[in-house]
Amino acid sequence: MEQLIARFLRYVRFETQSNPANAHCPSTDGQRVLAQQLKEEMIALGLSDVTLDDNGYLMARLPSNVEYDVPAIALLPTWTLRRMRLVKM
Repeated sequence: MEQLIARFLRYVRFETQSNPANAHCPSTDGQRVLAQQLKEEMIALGLSDVTLDDNGYLMARLPSNVEYDVPAIALLPTWTLRRMRLVKM
């Protein structure tokens, strides 16, 4: 559990709020840096086919741990919507 909390606290330190003035995706350097960090962690965890494209889409393959067919998709946003303001603690 401590490792999970430490990882979460590391992730929330990244500034990932979207920049509405930037039409590109990802719209901020913080979003790119977080995606790169996640890519490195996925590789370290042993996921395969880890790719990060120019639009910030991070994809990887995690082998199944069951003997039957299951859906093979997960979408995890790494950005914060503009209307969700940051709260300094």
